[in-house]
Amino acid sequence: MENYVRSNSFPTRRRTPELGETPLPEALNSKDTMKQFLSDRVVKAARSVYSVMIEKNPGLIRDRKHHLKTYRQCCSGKDLVDWLMTQNEGLQSRSQAVGIWQVLVDEGILLHVKHELNFLDKDTQFYRFQDSQFGLNHISNEKDSEDELQEALSLLSQLGPDALLTMILRKCPSQRSPEDLEVIYEELLHVKAAAHLSSSVRKELAAVLVFESHAKAGTVLFSQGDKGTSWYIIWKGSVNVITHGKGLVTTLHEGEDFGQLALLNEQPRAATIILREDNCHFLRVDKQDFIRILKDVEANTVRLEEHGKTVLVLEKSADSTEQGGAGNSSKYTVMSGTPEKILEHLLETIKLESNGNDALDCCVSDFLLTHKVFMPSSQLCHALQHHYQAQLAEGSEQEKTAYVLNIKQKVVKLVGQWVALFGLHLKEDPIALDFLERLKKDMAANSQLFNVLKDFRERRRTKVSENGYQSLSRNHQFDWFSNFEESVGRVQPIRAHDKVLYEIYRPDNKPLTLMLPVNTSVQEIMSALGKTGEDHVLIKMNSTGERAQLKLDATAVYTALGLNERLFICTISEMEQLTPLKEQQGPEQGTTDVLEQMSSKDIASELTNYDWELFTAMHEVELVYYIFGRHKFPGAITANLERFVRRFNEVQHWVLTELCLCEDLVKRAMLLKKFIKIASVLKEQKNLNSFFAVMFGLSNSAIQRLYKTWERIPSKTKRIYCSLERLMDPSRNHRAYRLAIAKLSPPYIPFMPLLLKDMTFIHEGNANYVDKLVNFEKMRMLAKTVKIVRGCRSQPYVASSPQRGLADRMFLEGAATRLSTYSDHALPLRTSTNIRHYIQNLKVIDNQRKLTQLSRTIDC
Repeated sequence: MENYVRSNSFPTRRRTPELGETPLPEALNSKDTMKQFLSDRVVKAARSVYSVMIEKNPGLIRDRKHHLKTYRQCCSGKDLVDWLMTQNEGLQSRSQAVGIWQVLVDEGILLHVKHELNFLDKDTQFYRFQDSQFGLNHISNEKDSEDELQEALSLLSQLGPDALLTMILRKCPSQRSPEDLEVIYEELLHVKAAAHLSSSVRKELAAVLVFESHAKAGTVLFSQGDKGTSWYIIWKGSVNVITHGKGLVTTLHEGEDFGQLALLNEQPRAATIILREDNCHFLRVDKQDFIRILKDVEANTVRLEEHGKTVLVLEKSADSTEQGGAGNSSKYTVMSGTPEKILEHLLETIKLESNGNDALDCCVSDFLLTHKVFMPSSQLCHALQHHYQAQLAEGSEQEKTAYVLNIKQKVVKLVGQWVALFGLHLKEDPIALDFLERLKKDMAANSQLFNVLKDFRERRRTKVSENGYQSLSRNHQFDWFSNFEESVGRVQPIRAHDKVLYEIYRPDNKPLTLMLPVNTSVQEIMSALGKTGEDHVLIKMNSTGERAQLKLDATAVYTALGLNERLFICTISEMEQLTPLKEQQGPEQGTTDVLEQMSSKDIASELTNYDWELFTAMHEVELVYYIFGRHKFPGAITANLERFVRRFNEVQHWVLTELCLCEDLVKRAMLLKKFIKIASVLKEQKNLNSFFAVMFGLSNSAIQRLYKTWERIPSKTKRIYCSLERLMDPSRNHRAYRLAIAKLSPPYIPFMPLLLKDMTFIHEGNANYVDKLVNFEKMRMLAKTVKIVRGCRSQPYVASSPQRGLADRMFLEGAATRLSTYSDHALPLRTSTNIRHYIQNLKVIDNQRKLTQLSRTIDC
């Protein structure tokens, strides 16, 4: 069992490859450039803050006395926080203001009179601005100074949480307050090396982590053969791993960890760790704390055995109120177990109340969302039927009757949750559908069981009413699916048995068309084409001419095609002669003239309307199928998810294509400005998926190199672009994005490639089974990410009307930043129908080499 504790508490992490068509922009991976860029902007922001402070509150900076000593021309920490709270209504706590001032302390712009590194919100802590060194005595007119102040506070507010966290980590662990520990705990949720840990382990780590920094690249952190004393997590920077005889083995980056092996096996260090860059920061866990946490995990672990074998592993929860069950079982969280025992435990935790308003344990929904990974529908239905028919072996007749009713009600309640989560998808599962029908018939004569169903139906009806998804109609005869209706949007969900038009090209580029089900296999496609011999193969080819032969048992290959990919049928000897179709190369002319006639706001609104339809057509369980591999789940499809991800790539390359095909410099500058405005409106509309798609397009090297074009962009537009670009910062596991999205309320559209990346990381870094038991901790982590998608859609979305003002639209929380363009004012707006038709039929170039060549041609 020691192996279990180790693998679940501190497993060795593997790096997750980036998603194929959504790489992070190269410009954002240049840490030196980003650091200098931010440092310059922080100085500029400090100049704006200082100027307004001197102008409006000159008395803040004055001589102060403490302990009979006078400190010349300084401010107290408390006064600075008080002043900042009055200037920025967006600050929700004093700790946020502390973080902002800490940014200036870290940059050396604000100095403690005794050169302390941490900013403290106290009357007796004094600070001075280094106004002469940084040129803070900046004079501007009143209107400009107010605009500059708000822009400065916006930048500092984004950098503040990071600075606050660094300050907390620099404290001695024994000096951290409960609030400090909560900040560290929340941060560990987004650190790769710790994201997989249980809540109790993360809380213990928050109390013992030590901040360690080294200034110079080339510093040896420890050498091969040294005694192991600490486990390290890279918080900032990177290190090289070197061993005797092999030299450089690998490079570890931000969020990854090293050093735990020597602590676990009491062996010397297996490699030498050398800093790869300057100014590296680490989170360190010393050996005694590391071992103690392992022992605490072991002490809080309960194992249930049957016939000498462990069948269920539970961890005692730090807070029993976190669980939704009753009795002693509510104090424990499932860590691993056999599928049947996990189900049995979860049924025990279900709490029955007469009003039916109690929430099910979140572990139940975690189990249901991921059950197909470890417990197919046939196995689940058989186990549920077994529990439903269970009898009490001993006891009075009254006790036996009560037991039977209780367990049946719990099974019904769990099944109701299953239907609520999957909806009409269960109709496509014949085994599940048969079980549901048999269960309904068996329950029809039992009013007490039927009441549980009525509670489920009423709750579903209420939820549907609140979300506005369908009209209400009271059905007198119970039906599991009576509260689910087919989507009424223009974009319909793709079902496994739906037929789609397959276009397959011959070597002479002439198409063959077939109507076949989505889940058709390659073998079935070949048979339909009459090409059953071994000499014919089905090929998919992209716009660059890269080919891949498809396996005969592969399914749903048409809906899984990437951007500008096509299917070809040929003999093996003809495969090398295949060339991409002309349509795969993308357009030869852009649509700048068309875009000039459309308002940026209206384009963004129609992008969001269409994205929302694609997003809601996708069931969240498709993420699970996608990560584990669709082929492992018979009958499952991921077509709706793949369509949504393909849309991200399409919008990204649309931006690239239009800019690279616009030869006129003036028009290209206006078009670039329009795309920046579109990105700004998309962010306000909380459409993060298309926002990132547009920004990734603008950050592509083919666009970034258009220096003449960027020079024509007004400085205000450039500042707005830079503020939008900060959300794309990949450091701290995309912390800037995660902090921003944590403040959003539904409905919103998340950045789907990052969700898939998170799930891929969880999947690859954690085994499905531990000691032959289902690793339910992994399933819980995956389900948590899946539930993000569900949460995004938990409130209704009302489609925007292009003719209405931006501030009137439901998605907006405030007025969008004003970025006027000539086209938005001088030409009439297109109708919503025309705009929608345009954005649904984008023609793009996805060949990076071709885009780069076009870029060089137009801006040489």
